Amino acid sequence: MKRLIAEFEKQSFTQIIFPHKKTDWLEYLSDAEETFINIIQAIQKHQKCFIICSDITYVKSKFLDHHNLYFVEYETNDTWARDCSALCVEDNKEIKLLDFTFNAWGNKFASKKDDAMSQEMKNIYLQDLEKLDFVLEGGAVESNGDGIILTTSICMLNQNRNPHLDPIEITQALHSFFGGDKILYLEHAYLSGDDTDSHIDTLVRFVDKQTIMYVQCEDTKDEHYKELYLMQKELMQIAHEYQLSLIALPMPEAIYFKEERLPATYANFLFVNDAVLVPIYGVKEDTKALSIFKKTFTQREITPIDCSTLIKQHGSLHCVSMNFASGVTLLI
Repeated sequence: MKRLIAEFEKQSFTQIIFPHKKTDWLEYLSDAEETFINIIQAIQKHQKCFIICSDITYVKSKFLDHHNLYFVEYETNDTWARDCSALCVEDNKEIKLLDFTFNAWGNKFASKKDDAMSQEMKNIYLQDLEKLDFVLEGGAVESNGDGIILTTSICMLNQNRNPHLDPIEITQALHSFFGGDKILYLEHAYLSGDDTDSHIDTLVRFVDKQTIMYVQCEDTKDEHYKELYLMQKELMQIAHEYQLSLIALPMPEAIYFKEERLPATYANFLFVNDAVLVPIYGVKEDTKALSIFKKTFTQREITPIDCSTLIKQHGSLHCVSMNFASGVTLLI
């Protein structure tokens, strides 16, 4: 049996790419560094954190306590670890790492270094790392670890990813990569300022095998209202068919930078062992969102992380991290 391991399952470590001067963080690099340090220190309390950095001496100097921290030097194009890192699958009780092709969400940005990153790390992971000629980002798929994979048709079937394949062939490929009894496509998904063509991880997440969290927009005047209302109807149908429960998350109030609305979302949270890290943005909805997380995850510590800087580059907490399942070993 093959399956894409769910993020709420036991983890070995989280992978992070630290920002540097040759990334788009340059304009507010010190703020970005502070945010990444906060994320890493929050992870460090619960499990190992593997940090990929362009200047290992400099980045190490940012941490007084190196417990649970592992560093390797490699220069990337950017820092979106979720989308250019390997994914963990279980195949006949053996964990394998799948290294998909990364083309920066349809060749929107430079990505050759990011795409090559996992192959540069292959001698650091004990597990086999398989390079695949198929464009897919980690933020585009959401697994319940038990046969259901959620994605969006806007992203997964977009011609800027795998134009040589039709929807049936793409679905067949996903089955071959991840197993899964059901590959479910949401036809409606939208988040203003999102460069990814509607990644599932900005809007809809599994919190356990039978429960989905999703972003709900209740303001009829908000630009998201219609599309997210239709997405909610799709989720209600899926929940009915597969006996799943739904938990709604609030839509943060509109946040702007340089006159552009930013993709702030509470769905971009991060699982680590015994905790959930929750992105917050300094808006009134933060309190409601944190309350929902505390009621949902009674056995996990809820840690808020200010992600106001991250969304200036159109991503958030989950986007800058990648979880590796329990059993994956670092050879450093």
